[in-house]
Amino acid sequence: QLQKDLEELKELLTKATRKRVRDVLAAEKQKLELEIKNQPPPKPKDVAEEEKSSLGGYTVKINNYGWDQSDKFVKIYISLNGVQKLPAENVQVNFTERSFDLLVKNLNGKNYTMTFNNLLKPISVEGSSRKIKTDMILVMCKKKREEKWDCLTQVEKESKEKEKAAYDTADPSEGLMNILKKMYAEGDDEMKRTINKAWVESREKQYKGDIPMDI
Repeated sequence: QLQKDLEELKELLTKATRKRVRDVLAAEKQKLELEIKNQPPPKPKDVAEEEKSSLGGYTVKINNYGWDQSDKFVKIYISLNGVQKLPAENVQVNFTERSFDLLVKNLNGKNYTMTFNNLLKPISVEGSSRKIKTDMILVMCKKKREEKWDCLTQVEKESKEKEKAAYDTADPSEGLMNILKKMYAEGDDEMKRTINKAWVESREKQYKGDIPMDI
């Protein structure tokens, strides 16, 4: 487009007769020539297409994973069909002492990401790595200290502690009641019927027990 503008300006310059008009056109011509000169060279089509395809499609956040641990490593297993067919550089993992993020580029036209922040304990960035297996990525986080992890992240730990505190009450029957309430809230119709029946029977027994025998 800029080249066409420049050609048209040159044509106008040849036809212009008044000095002021010629000066304005000449100044515009200079500006256009400078702009064209500073433009980056166009990329070959195949390179541009390759770049587009490597980042093409939309990004999917990975939420499903499994994990395991040994004395030295925490291992996160992420299932992705066909991931072994990708070039190795398309599967990138960046580690910090308390986090890692995974980026899988252009797998069946989509990019996949997964981020773990606030890992439960520090890991060694240099000792951590990733392995590509058939339909799976294995992320190996090297523990800084050889100790057992109860969960993967600080958030999970806090969530477990809150849940435990809700049931660790001084009154055992209150703790049981909390468990029953949770089961009732999360259960299906059959579970709710079972809990209701047990509740009614329990109340009936209490009521019968309170009635004096000599009436």
